[in-house]
Amino acid sequence: MAEDAAEAKAEAVAAFQGATGGKSYGSHLMELLKQLQRLFPPDRIFTRKPQLVAYETDGLTAFRAEPLAVVIPDTQEEVIRTVRLCHRHDTPFVARGSGTSLSGGSMPVQGGVVIGLNRLNRILKLDPENRFAIVEAGTVNLKVSEAAAPYGLYYAPDPSSQQICTIGGNLAFNSGGAHCLKYGMTANHVLGIKAVLADGELVDLGSDSAETVGPDTAGFFCGNEGLFGVALEITLRLTPKPQRYRTLLAAYDSLEKAGRAVSAVVDSGLLPGAIEIMDKLAIKAAEAAVKAGYPQDAEALLIVELEGEAEAVEEDFKHLDALIASTGAYEQRTAQNERERMIIWKGRKSAFSAVGRLSPDYLVQDGVVPRSRLGEALAKIKAYSREANIEVANVFHAGDGNLHPLIMFDGNEEGALQRAEDLAGKILRMCVDMGGSITGEHGVGMEKKDYLPDMFSETDIECMKRVRFALDPKEIANRGKMFPGGEAPALSFHGPHPLEKAGVISRE
Repeated sequence: MAEDAAEAKAEAVAAFQGATGGKSYGSHLMELLKQLQRLFPPDRIFTRKPQLVAYETDGLTAFRAEPLAVVIPDTQEEVIRTVRLCHRHDTPFVARGSGTSLSGGSMPVQGGVVIGLNRLNRILKLDPENRFAIVEAGTVNLKVSEAAAPYGLYYAPDPSSQQICTIGGNLAFNSGGAHCLKYGMTANHVLGIKAVLADGELVDLGSDSAETVGPDTAGFFCGNEGLFGVALEITLRLTPKPQRYRTLLAAYDSLEKAGRAVSAVVDSGLLPGAIEIMDKLAIKAAEAAVKAGYPQDAEALLIVELEGEAEAVEEDFKHLDALIASTGAYEQRTAQNERERMIIWKGRKSAFSAVGRLSPDYLVQDGVVPRSRLGEALAKIKAYSREANIEVANVFHAGDGNLHPLIMFDGNEEGALQRAEDLAGKILRMCVDMGGSITGEHGVGMEKKDYLPDMFSETDIECMKRVRFALDPKEIANRGKMFPGGEAPALSFHGPHPLEKAGVISRE
């Protein structure tokens, strides 16, 4: 009988390995996978290598890791049960929406479980009278505004990827967007959160009321980068649509002049909804992609948008128009209708992806400097770019000093990625030296974790770790992200894709 049992076990193991691409796992992982396969039908659990390829990386394509499995829940209960299984079997997990993270924050944990949230995309409640919406974590950002539009409301945070990024991801990284100057970040628009913590506990944080009593637990959860657990439902504050928009486009013959113009606008007492800058390379890329009609000879473009009550906007616009003329702009345009306004913004919001037309690879950085030092920061980035002989396109939320330099390189060239990362690190340290931050909205993730000590002391970082440990004692939620330690990501997570090495795919 012992021989029969051993033979049956061997057959079961062989069958299981056949279902997982022939990979061999420890007994606890095999048990976890068996339980996940009982929880999810075959079309909603991926374990074979060809199925996992699409999940090995996120918006930061220079880094990648192979998960143990990817599960696609249909319900919140499936998410909760998956987290509890991972906790029971000491297996790391990461929640993932559309994978647009630019810091490696939604890249899988090597050998862990990816919980895909895209099917949890329902708008559960929309209350126009009290101006809030309750949505599931996989809801696409723009869909909230579309649902609220018939009631004269919208959801204010507007990342450039708002057509595909999800509210759960926005929450995890406290995303902002072009209009964060006036309206703030995601945390300023989150009223309540239902989440499953890393140990499987279900919690309700905040409420549907704008008035909070006691600690702001919902705000505490915002920006945790997936280290606390998985948000399931988010209660969002909705904002009345402005009566009037006035959108101005100004062209400059130097990036420094555009930077100084931002300081002039802010110092004037005006509060625009958005102030954005694009440099010559970003302009070129956006024009090639969407033909926004930007001045082709400009070294920099400034976009300033006023919004609010019609009478106030018109009065402020007179002041703005004269002010911009005094800052050395050689051309000024004002959108005459909604179509022209949307074309201006389409060019700006396509800039990140459009740079792919100019370079096979690029890194997007996310440092912050004081607004008063924008011109100085831009001059330094230009100098660093020349020293490194690497082209850098600059696109950023100028109103809050949030820089997004796009560092261009060719990953097929020996050592090119490392040189690009070195330049990125130099820019981040410049931001800290100027009194700024290593991230404004993209998060620390995998990419910037080694720079955390440049900004925070050992005591600060230890305090952060203790908070995380209190909520996730096994440190299984998005393990290896945010905190420094271990081998540098640049040495571990980049290089040719495994399928590229094997000759299955080609970048040519």
